[in-house]
Amino acid sequence: MIHKFSIYRPHYGSLLRLAAPVVLSQLGQVVVQFADNAMVGRLGALPLAATAFGGSVAFILFIFGIGISLGLTPIIGALYARGERREMAANLRNAVVLYTLMGVIITALQLAFEPLMYHLGQPVEVVDMALPYYRYMAWGMIPVMLYGAFKQFLEGVGNTTTAMVIVIVCNALNIFLNWVFIYGNLGAPEMGAAGAGLATFVSRVGMPILMIGYFAVSRSVRPYIALMQQTRLQWRRFGHLMKIGMPIATQMTLEGAAFVLSGIMMGWFGTVAIAANQITTTLSNAAFMICIGISSAATIRVSHAYGVRHWDELRMSANSAYHIGLCWNLFAATMFIALRHLLPRIFTPDEAVVELTSALLIFSAMFQVVDCIQAISIGILRGMKDVNATMGIAFLSYIVVNLPIGY
Repeated sequence: MIHKFSIYRPHYGSLLRLAAPVVLSQLGQVVVQFADNAMVGRLGALPLAATAFGGSVAFILFIFGIGISLGLTPIIGALYARGERREMAANLRNAVVLYTLMGVIITALQLAFEPLMYHLGQPVEVVDMALPYYRYMAWGMIPVMLYGAFKQFLEGVGNTTTAMVIVIVCNALNIFLNWVFIYGNLGAPEMGAAGAGLATFVSRVGMPILMIGYFAVSRSVRPYIALMQQTRLQWRRFGHLMKIGMPIATQMTLEGAAFVLSGIMMGWFGTVAIAANQITTTLSNAAFMICIGISSAATIRVSHAYGVRHWDELRMSANSAYHIGLCWNLFAATMFIALRHLLPRIFTPDEAVVELTSALLIFSAMFQVVDCIQAISIGILRGMKDVNATMGIAFLSYIVVNLPIGY
């Protein structure tokens, strides 16, 4: 055992150095969700249910867009390992245009879906309050997708720290603006749930602004901006980006849709059930985001090894990701069970919501380990650009099995 640990120790270190900033970036997104829920939850169960419902519906196409952008990382990772800098710049230029256009399309689809939200079995008062919040989430997709092109490029070259810093800054802005707009501080109108949406939108606009600023001043990536100007937009590059990104997006959307539709079913039981499900989902996501960070780091390391066909390095990178991920999720499952009566009180003082959430956390603890295995496996396959198999598995698992049993 000690000998095996000594073999893997350098790989653990390399993986954690990449994963730590990704994990902090992912947790930063969860912190915003925490803040939205906790700050809106102080206004009562109805506003919390409204943001939960609006956020859940927006999440389906949000996660689709994120999945599209994730296709850039293994492409850049393999090119970076082979030293093909011009090709990297060409892919970045095409990704910036393609992903921004995808953001516009996703925003239009989300806005067009608004009238259908009244036909999802939710209380009318919940939908009425959710719509302003939902609109801000929809418009935020355009800056999110533009930011995603630069972020995934940086991850492909092994730079995960810059995105972490940007996320921390923008999340701090988001939480401050929550305080301003939700409660009407500093002379702003008291917007309630809609204020949380406006705060998130403003912070999302800030993310690509800061990222583009970094590319303009950083010595390590500024040369790629010059190289981008020597390349051109090409349909074949659009096609290659979509060939890798679309299966990732489909797999992630199927998974996200299963959780969202399960949450909508919970809404059939009233605002307490919606609020409890939202709190449970937020806590589960916090644990899962760490696993996603490890998976993303595995994608980077595997893509570099795969790019130069270094099979031993690839195998060790994959195994080290499994080891770290399993240790984390066993710990998370234990904490969910041990603290199930305490954690819900972070979000709400409502005893009915706390009681139901504590019961749901037991089920969340039960799927932590298997969720970790599938996330890391997907990350490893993604690093080798093997993205089609997971799409079919996701359809079988989430649509054929999950939703009927959940219903």
